Amino acid sequence: GCLMSKELKMKITIINNGPYLVEGNIPLVKKTQIVSEYGEPLTWQTLDKIETPPESYALCRCGNSQHKPFCDGTHQRVPFDGKETAITDGSEENKRKLPGGKHLIVYVDSDLCMSSGFCNLRNIGLVNLVLDSEDTMKRSLAMAMIERCPSGALTYQIEPDEPEIEPDLPKEIANSIEITSDGPIEGPLWVTGYIPIVRSDGMPFVARNRVTLCRCGQSRNKPLCDGTHRHNAEWESFWKK
Repeated sequence: GCLMSKELKMKITIINNGPYLVEGNIPLVKKTQIVSEYGEPLTWQTLDKIETPPESYALCRCGNSQHKPFCDGTHQRVPFDGKETAITDGSEENKRKLPGGKHLIVYVDSDLCMSSGFCNLRNIGLVNLVLDSEDTMKRSLAMAMIERCPSGALTYQIEPDEPEIEPDLPKEIANSIEITSDGPIEGPLWVTGYIPIVRSDGMPFVARNRVTLCRCGQSRNKPLCDGTHRHNAEWESFWKK
């Protein structure tokens, strides 16, 4: 009934060389990575909800707004090339299957990856866990890693002829935009719950349960985050040493 029509209004439109226009009262939430003492990402923690204007608001995409996460028009003064080059159709050509996998078949879509690092711990990574997935403990850890991947680059199924398993997101973030951070590093916008995203030329993206959008302005796969913000932050701290 009316719930459906309310959800249908939720939409993110990319403005040509400008911000993300968010419509339909989509909640905006701050989330941060919980990391181990070695800096390994372990899980996500919700910090707080951000007050948003009613109905619609614009989120910064160029990375230069003084009122982040909101757009303040800086992109009109500071040149910003927001050209959108990411594929929209969710085609499978960049999807590869990880080798091994007993009762666990894992796919990696490099087009969606933004290097958030949930797939690697200091002493073991997802690739090895999948190779050893007849060990139930390793299989369980692999599944947890995949489900925490914000970009949806990692997916899994249990048997070849079964559907892919997509994590049931907690109700409070089922349809929302999360402003992510990794300690002091600002992360991408994490859009969850199949919210429609439309390119500036009107072309819709395939709807996904989770996807990460660039908000530093530097991704080479806009509007998707490709992890550039992280590499830039690492370079900055390297030069400051």
